Amino acid sequence: MNQTETGKFIARCRKEQNLTQAQLAEKLNITDRAVSKWETGKCMPDSSIMLELCGILGITVNELLSGEEMEMGKNDGTYEKKADENLLILKRRDENNINRNVVISIIFSCTLLIGAFVCVICDLAITGRLTWSLIPVSSILFAWVILFPVMMFGKKGILGGCISVSIFIFPYLYILSSLLHVRAVLAIGAAAAAISVVYLWLSVGIFRKFSGRKLTAAGIVFLAAVPFLFVMNGALSFLISEPMLDGWDVLTVFLLLIAAFTFFACDYARHKSFK
Repeated sequence: MNQTETGKFIARCRKEQNLTQAQLAEKLNITDRAVSKWETGKCMPDSSIMLELCGILGITVNELLSGEEMEMGKNDGTYEKKADENLLILKRRDENNINRNVVISIIFSCTLLIGAFVCVICDLAITGRLTWSLIPVSSILFAWVILFPVMMFGKKGILGGCISVSIFIFPYLYILSSLLHVRAVLAIGAAAAAISVVYLWLSVGIFRKFSGRKLTAAGIVFLAAVPFLFVMNGALSFLISEPMLDGWDVLTVFLLLIAAFTFFACDYARHKSFK
């Protein structure tokens, strides 16, 4: 399986279907940059969208992986042999990706574990019992629960990380509040966390809705951050009697609007260039 030949084959089939890279990307709910990387041989289409891609281009998965059109009616066994070779290569590629992610996950976990042990050992050496070390250890554990799915499964693990944040953020705040003996940590933190979790899932929904136009999704997410900023400030103002807005908040809103406008402008320019 030659990525360069496969990329050229995808480009040729796309043009035969009178599709631009942007149009093909929109049909597959991916970015046109991903299509460009396929066609230049920098990477291969993910196995999860190969069938849909082949349906759009009017080819078989075997032809896609071979990078050429093949006749199924031949009696020399070439088609079947090529299909077996491609399936074997695809299986090995998936296994290599899994093995790589496993190694990264183990290194990541060991690094955090060493950090936790160092905190515990230093705490015992200084105070003779577990005191302040429980705070960084609980924080390290919280970080591991969130980031491990991403390390293990890559992009597919992002959703798992979001679920972990939503589930464990409130128990973490409760533990932190208990360790610090400050009830305000839970009260204020829970309010801020609830608003943040809602914004997190709104962002996930936006990116899933506009999966083929990441720049547009990013612009909407930045734009949506403005009302959430006011909601967050309103909640914190009620809890700790702070001003609703200050100079930094105004600057933050200004920067969020600039970022949103920039993403919208870049998305418009990119799609206009493909027309």
